[in-house]
Amino acid sequence: MKRRVAITGVGAVTSYGTGLAPLLDSVFSGKSGVSRIDTFDVSKYPVQIGALLNEFTPADFMNPKDARRYDLYISVSVAAAKMAVEHSGLVIDDGNRDRVGVYFGSGIGGIRTILNQSKSLLERGPGRVSPLFIPNSISNSGSAVIAMELNVTGSNFCIVSACSTSNHTIGEGFRAVQHGYLDVCIAGGAETAINPLGLSGFCVMKAISPSWNDEPHRASRPFDAKRDGFVMGEGGGAMVLEAYDDAVARGAKIYGEVVGYGSSCDAYHITAPAPGGVGAAHAMELAIADAGIAQADIRYINAHGTSTELNDKNETEGIKRAFGDYAYKLKISSTKSMHAHLLGAAGVVEGIVTVAALNRQIVPPTINYENPDPECDLDYTPNEPAPLDFEYAVNNSFGFGGHNAVLVFRRGEHDLA
Repeated sequence: MKRRVAITGVGAVTSYGTGLAPLLDSVFSGKSGVSRIDTFDVSKYPVQIGALLNEFTPADFMNPKDARRYDLYISVSVAAAKMAVEHSGLVIDDGNRDRVGVYFGSGIGGIRTILNQSKSLLERGPGRVSPLFIPNSISNSGSAVIAMELNVTGSNFCIVSACSTSNHTIGEGFRAVQHGYLDVCIAGGAETAINPLGLSGFCVMKAISPSWNDEPHRASRPFDAKRDGFVMGEGGGAMVLEAYDDAVARGAKIYGEVVGYGSSCDAYHITAPAPGGVGAAHAMELAIADAGIAQADIRYINAHGTSTELNDKNETEGIKRAFGDYAYKLKISSTKSMHAHLLGAAGVVEGIVTVAALNRQIVPPTINYENPDPECDLDYTPNEPAPLDFEYAVNNSFGFGGHNAVLVFRRGEHDLA
């Protein structure tokens, strides 16, 4: 028998600050978290902006020695997971730790460590590369350290599927709890790729917006006709997914439910989405079917909405392909317009916002929507939040390589705030 899966806790680290309140207060008020990059010299870069981590102190979540040793993405992973578990009220002990799992990912992993240790190799020789280079650079260290910090011994692995990473971790965690392989799964992702190497890589791909260095808050403009690339963001998020009946029995607050999950692959191009949004549409259709609901039960989609020419056009086509004429009745928004694109952490942060939207019955806006695009002709909730009576919502994430992951959330009984 399939079990219902409740969301009983969440945690977030974003450019708005550490914790849930800064994220939700900012997103529902239409505030951008994008600023000029000031952590290294960007004067020679065509793109000089991003959504940087602010007011995050790793030593607040682990002992100072480990905080100094770990790559930042690992520290963000641990922080998000610990906040989510604390938020859930779940007590992990010898009696249940084998039934608690961690499914956590990162699209890029320890790219800061890779850059720093490459410099050490080239400037000082092979003997001066840190023995922590490999543990700090591999993407699975985030999930591993979460388990060590929380003393969790259930199933633990890392999913790496570019920008769909954390939707995949939530989806697979949902299935593990739903089918009884775990009773609890801590799922999410983290990304801290704004450094000289990460920024250079996306710049030369011409994937990120070069036009708004003097007005960073205007750069991320999903579905707008003058969009010209995404904006890099840093941060992470986590959800505690728990067997619904167990959560009720221990008196936990139910913030929402994961009720559907769909995953597909474009098998088309290493960076471009399949024309017509075919793969995206298939994942949406699978997720809705998995939820056992009708298309008309979906009232809102938190779109992948990257602010790139191809994604926004093809996602729009994918929504139309999946929903038909009903697509024009949907409320849609891309919160990347505010918190930017968190790459492997995008899905979980946007999922947290979606759950909050369901509970508040308010759709967050797509800010910077100023110039309608004839090829993007749906209702993207431009610039202002909108009230909506809705029980279910879709969260889309699509990644380089053609990875598509879609979740369906159901409204819970308590607001996340």
